Amino acid sequence: MYYLGVDVGSVSTDVVLLDESMNVVEGLYLRTRGKPIAAVQEGLKMLKDKYGEIEIGAAGTTGSGRQIASALIGADAVKNEITAHAVAALEIDKDVRTIIEIGGQDSKIIILKDGVVSDFAMNTVCAAGTGSFLDRQAERLGIGIEDFGEYALKSKNPVRIAGRCAVFAESDMIHKQQLGYNQEDIIGGLCEALVRNYLNNVAKGKDIEPKIFFQGGVAANRGMRTAFESAIGHEIFVPRHYNMMGAIGAAIIARDAAVKKGSTNFKGLVIAENNFVSKSFECEGCSNRCEVVRIEDNKETVGCFGDRCGKWSNKIAI
Repeated sequence: MYYLGVDVGSVSTDVVLLDESMNVVEGLYLRTRGKPIAAVQEGLKMLKDKYGEIEIGAAGTTGSGRQIASALIGADAVKNEITAHAVAALEIDKDVRTIIEIGGQDSKIIILKDGVVSDFAMNTVCAAGTGSFLDRQAERLGIGIEDFGEYALKSKNPVRIAGRCAVFAESDMIHKQQLGYNQEDIIGGLCEALVRNYLNNVAKGKDIEPKIFFQGGVAANRGMRTAFESAIGHEIFVPRHYNMMGAIGAAIIARDAAVKKGSTNFKGLVIAENNFVSKSFECEGCSNRCEVVRIEDNKETVGCFGDRCGKWSNKIAI
């Protein structure tokens, strides 16, 4: 028996397969590229090609595209990223008190107390410090993003960079380049600036207490981890599957939901071969004139999204 978790974000789509002990059997990282349906199907096809039609006891979805993913695969649980990341962290270590999560397009802080989320905050407005911003700066500097953190650790005298927003950080970094500072000190300064940005905005007013987990794709950057430890004054732990914690949490939540119900809604890995079609229309039911997206599978509607009142999203046409 296996359990499936799908985390559909704006940058990446993560698909994980857990065994009955909640160990990760398979973890897939796929680029969403603005096509969440195709990304989810690609992940399921990869699982089907490798494992065949295995028995999946439950499936869960999370991320910004969790609703559309749920309609496609037949999810047993649809949860926000805060809950999913917290559940995954607590599965690993019940003593976790703070979760720093920085993904491709946003960043979060989650405060836990007695195994329950007691507070959280998200930053979805400014891109400074997110994975996409760091990717762009690595490209500008001609450095592979996988080597970014190593350069930061080599810095002896990190330069002071304005990190309050992505635009200022980028322009200030370019200015420092033109003044002749070496790459290690520029990258080290950039990591410190982005950590200051996070602590002064996302984590402002929050009590950051150990044990602290660092999750999300940016956790792979050792320079960011070191900068956080220096600023906070506590050791920071990066879990083994740091970049797929949302999907892991979704799978765990789905397992509990399916066990409670006694069955699963999952449609099977075979849906990787289905021909899903996305169509949009403007609802004329009221003055809101919502733009509604309808997902069809062989001319059968499997989900509708985008309406404000629920007229379409709460009703699946057969």
